[in-house]
Amino acid sequence: MGTFTAYDGTELAYHVRGRGAPLVVLPGGPMRASSYLGDLGGLTAHRRLVLLDLRGTGDSAVPADPATYRCDRLVDDVEALRVHLGLDRMDVLAHSAGGSLAMLHAARHPTRVGRLALITATPWALDMPATPEDRRAAALLRRDEPWFEEAYGPFEAWLAGTGDFDPVFLPFFHGRWDDAARAHVARGPQESHYEAGDVYLSPDAFDPPATRAALARSTARVLVLAGELDGGPRPELARRCAAVFPHAEVAVQPGAGHYPWLDDPEWFVRRVTAFLEGQPSHGLSAVGADR
Repeated sequence: MGTFTAYDGTELAYHVRGRGAPLVVLPGGPMRASSYLGDLGGLTAHRRLVLLDLRGTGDSAVPADPATYRCDRLVDDVEALRVHLGLDRMDVLAHSAGGSLAMLHAARHPTRVGRLALITATPWALDMPATPEDRRAAALLRRDEPWFEEAYGPFEAWLAGTGDFDPVFLPFFHGRWDDAARAHVARGPQESHYEAGDVYLSPDAFDPPATRAALARSTARVLVLAGELDGGPRPELARRCAAVFPHAEVAVQPGAGHYPWLDDPEWFVRRVTAFLEGQPSHGLSAVGADR
């Protein structure tokens, strides 16, 4: 584990796994400790992952000011990590809510990002939320699953705002509801800082028109990867997100949900590695053509 000091004196931690050129990894949640990412399905065989524990999560210290959990305020932590690592330009992989943080960082520091992989990232920073209709449509793709009948009612109530988030419908977030998915879900409460997550998504954290304008001038190469079965984002939302960037491609992982490295590690690693190394992705976009 490595540590560095943020602009306000908060001690932040990161974890290094694997070998090869460094790849800075920003977790989702929002505000979930990076441990849930594991080795990203074996990506550590190709890149040296530098997994940041955002302030107040994992091994990073709790800041004195809770307002610093805001997504836009965390941009300075990401930039401080780049400087600490001695990287002039860095490649970044961001999962889920971490995608908005990565977009804000790329908008503010356009010359500091080489390649950016946005993995099942809902683009709140662009004012493109996953809607209840998106999530409902994705859920209905699972109607033949043995757990569907028990899970769909509570899921529909949550989408309608008449029910609470219920663990019974967590299978909708996974392409395969197997032992690996269950183990992943079981770790969630211990790894997540829910109060900080609410601050992370504060409306004042985002200025979508300014972010869009900045990203339209970005020179970074971008991969927007969606899961075929994921409701947030659905593949169409991922394509809309990719259209904001001048140099972006879209990949839709067959049979995958919100955690694609769990659903098919081999496919995920091959596709992400091909992007990071600038290789052709032939044969790796079985659902929806790459751009």
